[in-house]
Amino acid sequence: MIFKDKTVIITGGSEGVGAATARLFADAGANLMLVARGKKNLEAIAAELRDKTQVRIFPMDVTDADACVDLFKKTNEEFGHVDILVNNAGYHKRGAFESVDAAELTKIIDVNLKAPIFLMRTALPYLRDAGGGAIINVGSLAGRTPIPNSATYAASKTGLRSLTYSLAEELKGKNIKVAVVSPGPIDTGFIMTDIDGTSDLTFSQPISTAEEVAQVILDLCGNNQREVAMPWISGVLTTASYLMPWFGRTMRPMLERRGANVKARLRRQR
Repeated sequence: MIFKDKTVIITGGSEGVGAATARLFADAGANLMLVARGKKNLEAIAAELRDKTQVRIFPMDVTDADACVDLFKKTNEEFGHVDILVNNAGYHKRGAFESVDAAELTKIIDVNLKAPIFLMRTALPYLRDAGGGAIINVGSLAGRTPIPNSATYAASKTGLRSLTYSLAEELKGKNIKVAVVSPGPIDTGFIMTDIDGTSDLTFSQPISTAEEVAQVILDLCGNNQREVAMPWISGVLTTASYLMPWFGRTMRPMLERRGANVKARLRRQR
């Protein structure tokens, strides 16, 4: 896909994968509407990119349905069309299921699943008016295999993955691409500021950079893939664990030992 003059909405666009994705789209000449709760961080990334392209910011909570409607209205007013939605905003509260406050568990579902559902539903008329476009959801390997101390997070990402595949089938032939990237651990604050709280199993997998995930997001806008699990070996392992649960149970102790070693090394480097 040629991104020159396309309009892209990125949630969670002020840091990490969202900011990396904004930089790549800016380099490709796309118009940007960046969304996050924190205005200060949004202003910083917008200032960085305005020499390359048109950038607007929209500070909001993605769980606010009225704000989601206003987001698309504002984007359409500013740029005249909406072509791509990147659902990147995410939330996690790690811990044993019983130990996490019920309000936190609800927030995980609200941010990671309910918000993308509403944003996707709101986006469709705009994408149709633009003659087609793309919706790219940022999932997780947690949506493909059980992760200890992340039950609700895994459920939210499994739901997002299922929604992606189902909507892609529903929209087949309508020139609207729907796809999901399912990364393992990413070198961002999302897990690196909570190394101890993150499961050993998570750190058993190769760590991607935000830029690598961002590149996959751009690629998914224009290719025929419905999902990219990354790194690829992790995708193979999660698929095998899903199809053969005994394989996952057998591999888990070895993977957790590997992950514990990685965490120990990361702590020493801090």
